Amino acid sequence: MRFWVVGLSCCAVLAQEPAKKTIVVTGAYEAIPLEEADRNVKAIPARELAPLAGSVSDLLNLDASVDLRERAPGAVNSGLSIRGGSFGQSLILWNGLRLNSAHTANLSMDLPIPLESMAQVEILKGSGSTLYGSDATAGVVNVISRPPALSEVRFRSGFGNWGTQQQHASVAYVGKGVAQHWTMARDFSRGFMANRDYRNLSLASQTQFRRTELTLALNDRPYGAEQFYGNFNSWERTKGWFAGVRQGIGQKTELLFAYRRNTDLFVLYRDRPQVFTNRHAVETWQASLRRVENLPRNARLHYGAELLADRMESNNLGRHARARSAVYAAYDIRALRRFSLTLGLRDEIYRNFQHQWNPSAGAGFWLNSWAKLRASASRAFRLPTYTDLYYRDPANIGNPLLRPEQALTYEGGLDVSLPREAKAAVTIFQRRERDGIDFVRRSATDIWRATNFQALHFTGVEAQVAVVAARRHRIELSYTGLSGAQTVLMGMQSKYVFNYPRHAGVATWQAAWSNGLMARTRLGALERFGRSPYAVWDTFLAWQKGRVRPYLQLANITSTRYQELIGVSMPGRSVLAGLELVLYRPR
Repeated sequence: MRFWVVGLSCCAVLAQEPAKKTIVVTGAYEAIPLEEADRNVKAIPARELAPLAGSVSDLLNLDASVDLRERAPGAVNSGLSIRGGSFGQSLILWNGLRLNSAHTANLSMDLPIPLESMAQVEILKGSGSTLYGSDATAGVVNVISRPPALSEVRFRSGFGNWGTQQQHASVAYVGKGVAQHWTMARDFSRGFMANRDYRNLSLASQTQFRRTELTLALNDRPYGAEQFYGNFNSWERTKGWFAGVRQGIGQKTELLFAYRRNTDLFVLYRDRPQVFTNRHAVETWQASLRRVENLPRNARLHYGAELLADRMESNNLGRHARARSAVYAAYDIRALRRFSLTLGLRDEIYRNFQHQWNPSAGAGFWLNSWAKLRASASRAFRLPTYTDLYYRDPANIGNPLLRPEQALTYEGGLDVSLPREAKAAVTIFQRRERDGIDFVRRSATDIWRATNFQALHFTGVEAQVAVVAARRHRIELSYTGLSGAQTVLMGMQSKYVFNYPRHAGVATWQAAWSNGLMARTRLGALERFGRSPYAVWDTFLAWQKGRVRPYLQLANITSTRYQELIGVSMPGRSVLAGLELVLYRPR
């Protein structure tokens, strides 16, 4: 069945304003204009779209290649899939620092970052292990946060059906050579069905002083987990603490350090916690040293070293710890709007001095002033999480003999810049996996068991078109088609890997009028492997002038019944309305 999906997204574009050049840092060793990227990278202007979004989920859902499999609104207990990869094959970064948990990939979207902290969300489609190491097999999401350009005090609060409430705040001070930004997000609901209540709290602080940057954050998420892990009335609470430091040393060297602690309290039966309760705690440390050298003929040499360590304590998984180190080097040469070439190699050392060599090559060539060809090839790998290795409950069992995943990715694409700021792109890719990890079972009465697949091949195509219409409206259409080799299942059922979208598309439209009104609507549809297609329609309205700014969020307008994860029903139509108060902002 051929199934096409479209969605729309738009940024406010006024006739008298010149087009802004988008700068990205993901998928490259230094900040470059988006049009110069050798890889398929999407940059979502999070701060610009924040009035028309409720959470980071609303931003990620603007890309057809991103499959955010939520168990509840606001990315509660959600996993992220890019190009059909498993949750563990997508790496999440915050300003270049890792957020993935060694505990489980099911909580990869348990981010401690309020929406108001986000300046831009960058999505690298395809492997990135040469740059970032383990987990960057299918793609990378990098949340870029920085203080706003001006000091401000903002607060917004909204109310919706199912007892939903939303309170967000942003307080920023911007001075000469120093900036401080505090943000808060609190979202809660009694749930659209029994035992699907949630309470999300995120707090973040970002301090910039000259070339020093300090980031602190915490989040707390208790929620009812009805149907999340089978036919159980479960309950779960996750907490996270994050601290990161970035220090520039001269003009060529950068030092980064981060610490993260996560806890997970899981109760299989909410009304009978004594039957089965898990308590997990994992700590992660990461440090990296990065340096760049200028070479003749517009070339640069990037190199550095990294150290990562984690420790797990759990009444179910036991006590475990592991560490790994890496060194990398990359040669980059480019002439703007003419050509580019990047060659990189990373050696990651783990467990008994085992090595993972991850090379990559990317190139771009401008055919003329408006068309560019690009191609890349790379190798990636992923270490199993502690849940993959050691977890055990009445419905799931891990496998301590799992081998690390390995993958080769090849892709080629064409980018075209058209008149009136219109753009188009097409990419063809293939990912060839070995020892892919998934939980499988032989029948509905069997338990899920972690296993390695010998070989998995995924081939796909991505297409995007963006046009500016009537000078103040932007329409964006994107489509991703994916085909995977199913013979490896041999009659078994797959819990995660073979839940990928065969066809997915997003169509979005956004506009901003001079009177202060902004609007965005998104229609997204997809057809998962072996399941019927469905479509979800969302609309956002916001007023962006004056001190008092009303907003309206309409989700799943047609009240579509659907499941992003098998057995986990998603809510129907929801409405949330509120006010944003701008308490202070220089004129």
